[in-house]
Amino acid sequence: MTTDPETRRTRLVENAYRLADELLFPAASEVDHTGEIPAGHWHTIADAGLFGIAAPEESGGPGLEFAQVIEIMEVMTSGCLTTAFTWLQHHGVVIALAGTTNAALRDELFEATVSGRLRAGVAYAGVVPTPPRMRATRVDGGWRFDGYAPFVSGWGIVDLLQISARDVATDDVIAAILPIEPAPSAISVTPLHLGAADGTRTVSLKLDGLTVPDDRVVSRVNLDDFFASQNIGVRINGTLPLGLLRRCAALLDISGHTDAARALRERGSVVRTRLDEGIPDAAVLISARAEAATLALDASAALVAADGGRGLLRGSHPERLAREAVFTLVAASRPQLKDLLVARFSSG
Repeated sequence: MTTDPETRRTRLVENAYRLADELLFPAASEVDHTGEIPAGHWHTIADAGLFGIAAPEESGGPGLEFAQVIEIMEVMTSGCLTTAFTWLQHHGVVIALAGTTNAALRDELFEATVSGRLRAGVAYAGVVPTPPRMRATRVDGGWRFDGYAPFVSGWGIVDLLQISARDVATDDVIAAILPIEPAPSAISVTPLHLGAADGTRTVSLKLDGLTVPDDRVVSRVNLDDFFASQNIGVRINGTLPLGLLRRCAALLDISGHTDAARALRERGSVVRTRLDEGIPDAAVLISARAEAATLALDASAALVAADGGRGLLRGSHPERLAREAVFTLVAASRPQLKDLLVARFSSG
């Protein structure tokens, strides 16, 4: 029986709530303790259709409204930040493939990434600073990528990596999607051990003469257009602290602190609206993102205080969520956000 599109979209949102509460949250402390995301998580998320939530309807995707995508991301984060943060990277690759003019690359990878048969990560932070950390030089039949990506998540978990670099001649941003199993010899990896979400398998990458054929290039945009598109990424990044807020408020409800939970949810609604309204304005968006991060800290602090001494026990939900709230201060951050948070926390 064919499911109508609206029912399909509703079911995806329902699947996110179900997986967050029944699969991800019950395992979150163990994931945090071991630094390992169970393989079964990825299979279950794929079976639930949640690797393809960013795919547009005209490309065969569910055609979710942006608000529904954001809700799903928040809810998944409320289940397990480690799993959700790794999974979040995948959607940028789905979006890139949906919009590429490289039809052969789209035909090769789009359906497999939407279904979750192939998992993907991204390495684009190397093009953000000036001078860039990641550079692309035109060579016969493709590009040579050289440089450094300081934080790349999902190593050993993802099958594909979208790497962005700035053209040394034009400053255009060149993005390519490469298989990394096995990793090309031109890529060297240094594992990083994080105080929270260590199971994201975050590494630093160094590229030394990585040859990228033209047929792996998914996009080429000028630098202004690249930065303009990053506002959507910042908004998506805002789902991390608000997802933690969801879980902290739920646990406060369970502990009988319903007034505190209600107040935090109300503050979250205000910040969520500011994030949405700030998408066209980077300054407003960054300010709202900083508010979201500080709110996650407040929510986790309230939960620790409510739980008392038990909240200090290593691996308890309050202790873990407090560390994860700190993680949202810096994960996928920007220099402007860093400066704003430093000013907020130091001004009293």
